[in-house]
Amino acid sequence: MTAPAKGEGIYNVVVIGAGTAGLVTAAGTVGLGGRVALIERNKMGGDCLNFGCVPSKALISSARLINRIRRAEEWGLRKIEPQFEFNEIFARMRARRAKIAPNDSQERFESLGVDVFRGEAKFLSPYTVQVGNEVLRAKHFAIATGSRPTVPKIAGIETIKFFTNETIFDELNAKPETLIVLGGGPIGCELAQTFRRLGVRVTIIQRRNQLLPKEDPDVARFLESRLISEGVRIIKDADVHSVANGDAGKIALELLDRQSGHLAELTFFANALLVATGRTPNFRSLDLKSAGVEVSERGVRVNEYLQTSQPHIYAVGDVIGPFLFTHMADAQARVVVRNILVPFQFLRQKMDYSVVPWCTYVDPEIATVGLNETAAKQQNIEYDLIVQRLDEVDRAVVESESAGFAKVLLAKGSDRILGVTLVCDHAGDLLTEFALAMRYRIGIGAIASTIHPYPTFAELARKLGDKYNKTRLTPTARKIFAWLYRHRLH
Repeated sequence: MTAPAKGEGIYNVVVIGAGTAGLVTAAGTVGLGGRVALIERNKMGGDCLNFGCVPSKALISSARLINRIRRAEEWGLRKIEPQFEFNEIFARMRARRAKIAPNDSQERFESLGVDVFRGEAKFLSPYTVQVGNEVLRAKHFAIATGSRPTVPKIAGIETIKFFTNETIFDELNAKPETLIVLGGGPIGCELAQTFRRLGVRVTIIQRRNQLLPKEDPDVARFLESRLISEGVRIIKDADVHSVANGDAGKIALELLDRQSGHLAELTFFANALLVATGRTPNFRSLDLKSAGVEVSERGVRVNEYLQTSQPHIYAVGDVIGPFLFTHMADAQARVVVRNILVPFQFLRQKMDYSVVPWCTYVDPEIATVGLNETAAKQQNIEYDLIVQRLDEVDRAVVESESAGFAKVLLAKGSDRILGVTLVCDHAGDLLTEFALAMRYRIGIGAIASTIHPYPTFAELARKLGDKYNKTRLTPTARKIFAWLYRHRLH
């Protein structure tokens, strides 16, 4: 039987959006034998490849090396100032991105058997979608349209040129002398530290009273202290009242003090402005009303199987949340691939958010999985806390990277791990051992009894387990052991 021509007939799945969620859904479905159409209106690879994880981590990598060269004396080298050109650092970032890009390219996905359509998608009915002059029909749809930077309502914002993560990696053509970053979340903090290390004078303006609001206060204080020590200026509890074009090509910002409600005495000036105040889901142009799909301000509504109000239409990734991470989009997409394939609801898989790791790629990295202290207290969950400093981990000491700490929350009176926060070099990599333990209910005691190679950063996990085991040595147990030792002497 001859396969229908591109755009003809009925597809098993039409995927809208070629970011991580859409690409994984399309590749997974076609790999299992399904007929798939993939629609993308902008760049293949979506936010992660083009505007997010890949370019930002490439810049962070260069900035980290620059910082280490500045700290050369800590490794016994003579003091040296790193030699670099700002534009060459950005060129290297774009080259690294280009090396990864073929994995997400239209050519690759067409070679897998996916029909790729470029243009804006719009639902005509629950079973048809239009892209350009084509009308595609399918048994199932996967909405994977992602999110975009939120631009706050600030007087004058439409009159100035500002950057977001979607523009700064390709449209910043020269090193700015000064940069103001609106927002102290992960994107704002990562790029603030990076630009400071590239020689830019940076100010972070944060609405709340701490950076990284999802993290514990002691973690945020550690990061704030680190950024300040590197020369980043941080202003908290402040709202931007207005922005305007100032003299000599600078941008002028007036701030409101959130506590007093009055204008700040100083007006802030900068050569460039980066807006990093959050994300907004992309779904307005889809005409989801024609498909009968329910939405809210937070995105497309789905059930625990990732089905929308139309069971044959799924949604995945940033457009649904609740975690806006590439690895979460990947995990959700794998669930969607399975759920589209199986014919009965009782065979379908529910999305499990019980063990979700994340990492902020400041230096040192901050990685969390499960509950932190703030979340545990909000949920009235009792816990035991174990803290391990990095300067007691030998590998961290010899690498001159001993700033930081690790925290493990255990269910009260047991070794079951409720959550872990790591503030250290390689935190994102080290977190996986704890995520695996939580996923399969392996206690911290079992981690302690696992042989870890010495000297490695991974010894951090074993040391946390050892600290837990010491808490089990009660006065009564100590007396029994002392009696046994005395008895063995006779």
